[in-house]
Amino acid sequence: MKKMKKSLLIPASLALVLVAAGCGSSNKSESTSAAVSTDAAASTGKVTKIVVGTGTGFPQVCFLDENGKLTGFDVELVREVDKRLPEYEFDLQTMEFSNLLLSLETKKIDFVAHEMEKNPEREEKYLFNSEPYAHWRNKIIVAKDNNAVNSLDDLVGKKVLTSATSAEAQILENYNKDHDKKIDIVYSSGTTNDTVAQITSGRVDATIGADFTHKLIDPQNKLKTVGDGLSEADILFVFRKDDPDSKKLSDAIDGALKEIKADGTLGKLSEQWLGEDFTSDTAK
Repeated sequence: MKKMKKSLLIPASLALVLVAAGCGSSNKSESTSAAVSTDAAASTGKVTKIVVGTGTGFPQVCFLDENGKLTGFDVELVREVDKRLPEYEFDLQTMEFSNLLLSLETKKIDFVAHEMEKNPEREEKYLFNSEPYAHWRNKIIVAKDNNAVNSLDDLVGKKVLTSATSAEAQILENYNKDHDKKIDIVYSSGTTNDTVAQITSGRVDATIGADFTHKLIDPQNKLKTVGDGLSEADILFVFRKDDPDSKKLSDAIDGALKEIKADGTLGKLSEQWLGEDFTSDTAK
């Protein structure tokens, strides 16, 4: 069984995590040219190197542990997929969340692993694999003593913290596009602790996050989720669109994911890192 090439990592402060794809860190890996032709690898019998873009600021999903090791649900899942695809060698490369999709477009990385939610806006520009590895529901998150907010309408004129290019930011931007009265969107790349502090201190009124993120970023239980789910979606990996190599890689990963689901490994990874199984609702 092959070993994954280690990326060079330098510890950095944790970034905002209450986003569907929403956090990241500074670029920690050496610059590597991606998108090696899978056809060429097949003809020569060589293993094809694949550069995987992720972050370090999403607790329990993609983060640096106390020893500076990159780990978490998405990271360990990528490593598990890598073990099951001997024709590929995955090299995890970390960067700011806001740079992930741009790096994909410019072929600095080959796919994104960062709890990426499939939505119409992203689907127009990118290819998603077909086999989801998690499922989540986005909800409004406010301070524990805030009983005035239960819907997006209640956030009109209020400050809502989110991260640019995230699925949650898209929810807020779509609301403002369709309504005369606007939500005051505050874009941030601050740390997890800063997010909780901004909400509890009243500097901002709320944020939006996936159902599992509340427990991960708020261990002291200072926040709460309110109202109905604003959206729900399967979580997938993101690839370049209209790229034969990307489609071939995506199909191979789908095959590995089906095995990982079938033998129970995916559910165990979710329980280990996210606290419960968030994979049972994924599309079959």
